[in-house]
Amino acid sequence: MADETEIQAGAEAGQPEGGERRGRGGRGRGGGDRGGRGRDGNRGRRDDRGARGEEAGEELIEKLVHINRVSKTVKGGKRFGFAALVVVGDGKGRVGFGHGKAREVPEAISKATASAKKKMIRVPLREGRTLHHDGAGHFGAGRVTLRSAPQGTGIIAGGPMRAVFESLGVADVVTKSVGTSNPYNMIRATFEALGEQTSPKSVAQRRGKKIADLLGRGGSQTAEADAAAITE
Repeated sequence: MADETEIQAGAEAGQPEGGERRGRGGRGRGGGDRGGRGRDGNRGRRDDRGARGEEAGEELIEKLVHINRVSKTVKGGKRFGFAALVVVGDGKGRVGFGHGKAREVPEAISKATASAKKKMIRVPLREGRTLHHDGAGHFGAGRVTLRSAPQGTGIIAGGPMRAVFESLGVADVVTKSVGTSNPYNMIRATFEALGEQTSPKSVAQRRGKKIADLLGRGGSQTAEADAAAITE
């Protein structure tokens, strides 16, 4: 009887252990199901990102302004790196610049382009072709002067500054840069000057007046017509 009692107790004690193993196995299979849902969820998020990229896709003008190559001497030779300066704009009043570094030129350009797209600013344009007023900007030793110009003047600007105005959509402008030929300083000084651009519409709204009143104070005989032509 003692032996039978011990065998029965051992069997009863073994049942819960077997049940726990089956429970753990069930949870393991359940974990596999959760993993499957996770993979499906990841696919869904990738699809959403692709859809957002297509919706936000727009035609941008990308201009490579400068490529700088640097080298570091290490054991066994030299290790080269590249830095790219890129200007990006939509040709309709939005422009930005970015800087990127990488071991290869294409990767450096792609980094700079992505950075430029994140830092785009909007600049008001008169008639969609020139600036509303003159401006000046400086960064470091670089100083630039921007002047609006009549139709047909074209873009009178140096290399880095020309890339900015072509990407911005400006067709007539006169510029001057003094103090430095460093493309980084020239670009930053140009963006400082563009950031100070204002339109008659924004000034009239800020002062609570009509655009025609602001234009008429300068002695313009066609203030009403000029005010009607201003859309930005």
